Amino acid sequence: MEKQWDCVVCGSCTADILVRPMALDQPVGAGQLHHVEPIGLTTGGLASNAGIAMSRLGLRVSMLSYTGNDAWNTMMRENYRREGVDTSRLLRHPDLPSSSTVVMIDAAGQRSFAHHQGAPKMIDPKMILDNLDLIAASRMFLIGYYSLLPKLQNDLPEIFARIRETGCMTAMDAAGSGGDLQPLDRILPHLDVYVPSHSEATHQTGKVDPREIIEVYRGCGAIGLLGVKLGSEGALLQTPDGQFLGIPAVPPPGEIVDTTGAGDSFYAGLITGLLGNLTPQDAGRLAAATGAFCVTASGATTAIGNLETTMKLAGL
Repeated sequence: MEKQWDCVVCGSCTADILVRPMALDQPVGAGQLHHVEPIGLTTGGLASNAGIAMSRLGLRVSMLSYTGNDAWNTMMRENYRREGVDTSRLLRHPDLPSSSTVVMIDAAGQRSFAHHQGAPKMIDPKMILDNLDLIAASRMFLIGYYSLLPKLQNDLPEIFARIRETGCMTAMDAAGSGGDLQPLDRILPHLDVYVPSHSEATHQTGKVDPREIIEVYRGCGAIGLLGVKLGSEGALLQTPDGQFLGIPAVPPPGEIVDTTGAGDSFYAGLITGLLGNLTPQDAGRLAAATGAFCVTASGATTAIGNLETTMKLAGL
């Protein structure tokens, strides 16, 4: 059956206020004036970052999340509209504010965050199941972030099982500390794709070596494509049949300005490649190239290109 959507993105969607440059190794201090570049305003969070990146790469994307009833909501919806991301199931919460983040970026592109989770924290099993028709009409469902969805996290094993029954594949990303191995151990058997960052994966498993991390996930019954994002060292993936794939980093096509959203962009490229019938190795290469574009401008999606330019950077 022809699917209406390539990917439904669910979870964190925020208004991002970008402040650069900030000296992250020094106290902000009370009463000080910090001279910075023009302050930017854009969207952030996994649903925004990966959703917009996938749309630019040519996928049909729909968003499932909450915003608040405020000015941030208006800005965010307008940005999604311009980017071709469907917002028919982006729900407006009547009481809570939209999620918002001040992103403080240093001269090297590293960042620190001041974050208010806002309305997306209200995503719960009923909200997902009430929109199961949307998910069933999609090839892939991507949710994030694990450890930051308090009303949903413990029910994710059952939710993912229901989603896979519809014929939709599943993927999840983590954030923050990465959370714990429980209930991740019960979620992994229902995921088609799971590739956290090295720091998140280390916190989850207590392991440092990426191969040992993946072994822990497999020991929990993980069935899908697994991996660990390794930042400037690329990534390590493992196919469902146990083959390890080293994904080298792709050099950014410009100066590193802001690393915000690089992991979400990696996911966008990976899913785009997998849905486009690339091999896992080439999909990983496309993911690395998408992340490489991401870091060359302020904001998580500012520098993301189309599929042709990203494939060229990936050498595909």
